Amino acid sequence: MNITILDDYQDAVRTLECFSRLAGHSVTIWNDHTTDIDVLAGRLKDTEALVLIRERTPIRAPLLERLNKLRIISQHSVYPHIDVDACTRHGVILSSNMHPGRPSYATAELTWGLIIAALRHIPQEVAALKSGRWQSTLGTTLRGHTLGVYGYGRIGAVIAGYGKAFGMKVLVWGREASLARARADGYTPARSREVFFVESDVLSLHLRLNDATRGIVTAADLARMKPTALLVNTSRAGLIAPDALEHALKAGHPGMAAIDVFEQEPVLNASHPLLALENAICTPHIGYVERNAYEAQFSGAFDQILAYLEGKPVNVINQDALAQSKSP
Repeated sequence: MNITILDDYQDAVRTLECFSRLAGHSVTIWNDHTTDIDVLAGRLKDTEALVLIRERTPIRAPLLERLNKLRIISQHSVYPHIDVDACTRHGVILSSNMHPGRPSYATAELTWGLIIAALRHIPQEVAALKSGRWQSTLGTTLRGHTLGVYGYGRIGAVIAGYGKAFGMKVLVWGREASLARARADGYTPARSREVFFVESDVLSLHLRLNDATRGIVTAADLARMKPTALLVNTSRAGLIAPDALEHALKAGHPGMAAIDVFEQEPVLNASHPLLALENAICTPHIGYVERNAYEAQFSGAFDQILAYLEGKPVNVINQDALAQSKSP
């Protein structure tokens, strides 16, 4: 079977143990990124199984209608980047393991790493030491400060636990169902949304991006934050109103940000305005990019392809495609 893997920026997939599961198949791996439909159509013209790394490349109807040999798209987790109806019309199965109940510990750990790095000024101190200076900043500890968790889902619950372990007061905000889960776990919802932004010393976003949450954090919200506060976003850039964070950081409310996600990715040539700000720590969307997580994600994606080839597809999102899918 002709299998294509897109957007493997680090050329990491072929180094995974699970890659051996594709032995005997023709596998093409692309390490760069493009959204150009003509380029993608050329690259994928002979592809029968397409493996996606999360949401890096959108797969929409104009591209799908040009991929006559495509039989299955296999991936892990949510799929807002895929036109499921178009897949169904073209007889393309979408298999995606939604991993119910299991948080991304890799993302949670990166989030906590960013929090400590930002508050203790670790990147700045490393750079200063390498340039010949000694103890050039004064950071702050976590213990005794307030952690705000916006969205008490799988990852948000883990972050709240980290905060408790570090001796922080944990405040939670989100939908009522989210707040109910937090109360059941012993955490305190903020008295109001406004108070949540005012009182949080560290505020971490853990929301899904959809029509209801896009731009949910506004310029007014950010302006309420303390000049000593830290905003952390390892979820999705679109949760914050366009340009609001850049302007807020320049105004000093909040005083710092730690960001792992951007509206347009990848960000190359240091082209994003946040990268020019001294009070922003930015990483290149590496929250889930970790070897153990990759082994789990890709072993699942490869198993979905093998199950399809055995005539027993699993984790099928568009069941209606099964009736008209191209035979393996």
